[in-house]
This record gives sequence, C-alpha cells and structure tokens, in this order.
Amino acid sequence: MEQTNKKKQQELLRVLTLKDAVGVGLGAIIGAGVFVVTGVAAGVAGPAFLMGLLFAGAVAAFNGLSSAQLAAVYPHSGGTYEYGYRLLNPTLGFSAGWMFLISKLSAAGVVAIGFGSYFYQLVPVLSPLALSLAAVVLLTVANYFGIKKAGVLNLVIVSFTLLSLLYLVFSGIPEIDPRNYRPFAPFGVSGIAEASALLFFAFTGYARIATLAEEVKEPQTTIPRAVIITIVSAIVLYAAVSVVAVGVIGTEQMADSKSPLQVVADALHTPAVRTIVTLGASTAMLGVLLSQILGISRMMLAMGRRNDLPPVFERVHERFRVPHLGIVVTGILILLLTLAGSFEFIVRAASFTILLYYSITNMAALRQPRQEQLYGRLIPVLGLVGCLAMSVSLPLLVILSGIGLLLVGFVLRLLFHKVYE
Repeated sequence: MEQTNKKKQQELLRVLTLKDAVGVGLGAIIGAGVFVVTGVAAGVAGPAFLMGLLFAGAVAAFNGLSSAQLAAVYPHSGGTYEYGYRLLNPTLGFSAGWMFLISKLSAAGVVAIGFGSYFYQLVPVLSPLALSLAAVVLLTVANYFGIKKAGVLNLVIVSFTLLSLLYLVFSGIPEIDPRNYRPFAPFGVSGIAEASALLFFAFTGYARIATLAEEVKEPQTTIPRAVIITIVSAIVLYAAVSVVAVGVIGTEQMADSKSPLQVVADALHTPAVRTIVTLGASTAMLGVLLSQILGISRMMLAMGRRNDLPPVFERVHERFRVPHLGIVVTGILILLLTLAGSFEFIVRAASFTILLYYSITNMAALRQPRQEQLYGRLIPVLGLVGCLAMSVSLPLLVILSGIGLLLVGFVLRLLFHKVYE
C-alpha cells in the first residue's frame, strides 16, 4: 500500500481537457513564426511563399498525426523520447529527448528576448531585457503552481493573440492590392522549397500536446482531436494572415522588416490596429514561452526516470503534482540564455535537431503494430520523407553543428549513467 501511494505521488495529474490541449498547442505554435518568419520566407520566395506555407503545414500535419497516434497508445510525458525508447532503441530515444531540450531551450531564450522588445513598445518602462526576465520568472512561477493554473493562463494568452490576428485580417481585407501578388514566384521552385523549410518551424509546437500526454484526460481520444484541431487552425490562420500581409504591403516590404505584421498594421486605417497587433505579438511570445517551460520540464521528468538526466528531475511536487525541480531548472536556464542574448550558433543548429526529432517520431509510428496505427502507414512515411528532405536542404555547417550538439548529449548521458546506475 505504501509503495502504491508513493508511486501515485510521483504521477502527474490528468486534468487537461480538449480545450486545454488545443490551447497549449496553439500557444506553442502561434508565436515567432507568424510575426517574424513570414517576412523572411517572403524574402526568399516572393508571394509564392504562400505555397511553401501550405507544404510546411502539410508536413507538420503528417508529423502531428504520427505524434497523435503514438500519444494515444503511450500517454506518458516525454513524447518522442518515450516512443523512441519503446519502439526503436535507447540511442534514438535519447537522441529525440536531447534534441528536444536543445531546440526548445534555445528557442525559449529567443522568444523571451522577443517578448521584451515587443512589450516595451506598449509599456516603455525599465528596459526590454528587464521585461524579458520578468516574463520568464512569472511564467516559471505560474508553471510551478500546477498544470491547471498554467492551462487557464495559457488560454487567456492565446485568446488575446488570436483576437489580435483576426482584427488584423479583417482590417486588411478591404485594402488588399492584387498587384502585390505579381510576379507570384520570382525565385522559382528553389525559393518555395527554402520558404517551406523556414516556415516548417512555425508549426512545430503541436508536439507539445504529446509531450504533456501524461496530464491529458482521456488521451486516446483527446490527443488526436487536439492535434488535428490545432494544426488545421494554425494553417488557416497563418494562410489568412499571410495573404492579407502580402496583399497590403507586398513581399519586399515584408522581407525588409523584422516585424512585418507591424508594417502591415501601419499601412491600415482601422482604429488602434498597430497597438492591438503589438499586444498580440507580445502575448504570442508569452504563449510560446509558457509552453516551452511546460514541455522542457516534462521532458526532463521523462529523461530523469531513465537516468538520461540526473534522477532528481523525476521528482513530482506532492501538492501541485508537477515536476517542480524541472520547472525551476528550466526557468533558470532560460534566464541565463536571455541574459546572454541570442546564441545564433545554437539556434541555427536547433533547426536541424528538431527535424531529426520529428523524423524519429515518424520512424516510431511506422514501428507501431498495425492495429495501433490510426492513420495507416502512408502518413508517417510522408512525414519522414518531408523531414529528411528539409533537413538535408539545410547548410552543411548547420547540420554539422546539430550533430556536434547531439554528441555532447551522448557524452553527458554516459556520465549520468556511470554516476547514477
């Protein structure tokens, strides 16, 4: 009996509903992608980046469905880390977990900095850096006091972001100039392919739902529904925002700005549109940051259970039933990255590591018994081909950097196993 109670104390609470899971997914996706990366993609493909957006969304959908069918059968913290161990081998399992940590930690630092720069435009107090640090501390505290409270806060944040983007879309539709869509593909197929690779990272937050599977109610049905709703909603929203942005200011102006949607807002005449878009950008960064802390701490929990990280990370708070040490360490690491500024080397390498992460997801889905495959074998095959195609299209230095970070992880893993086993 005592052992059973102890085991229950180490378990997370299943309290996230379909609404909460969709909110987590949208909070993770709708961030820097739509507010920043659309401008970069417009620069490499012209108006045809809209085609790249659809291709990236399709690959993300294939990956998302693979994640969903895996999470439905293995509803545990860790996502692809867990599937890799169970269906492939420990090497691929650890690779997935380590690559997730590297990519999400580096992204979290960048997003925190982005929040400070946006929010400072609305509330010019202290400094952008101080605002960034305050956001990290507040969201870390919010995560510490329970997944349900963090989920409610996330829904509030996501609602502000969605409303701001919808306001921009409906404000921009009457001011679209069809001439801005010509020439449609000035850089040909290669430009569209590069835009696809860039925009794929704007969709990758859907995996957060699978990473939190241990805290989702009725995961067998809730997770697949949440993933599908999240990806379809994100594709439709991104497409609407992008079509309006191109139609209002053209791709050259989008490419010349680090905040293209603010340039679009400046060109519109509806009341307070720039303020609302800037507020939406701020809340979008908060939503991504909140979901990063959620996902990273749960990955630390899963890896601590297998001594791939120090086992202290598997501890669950007796009252709040969250991996509290993982949350605190995640917050500290993000604070340090935010103080240090953007590590371009790590951020660029992370683009390769996250593609490998999703490749392992699809490989695991292919290894599932036929009766467990909700969507057949074609979906993970398409997801795997899409991920591998985009990964080899990255610059060689980025690929080598990603492999180097992975090797560092294996060295640390060897040390942890020697110490704790």
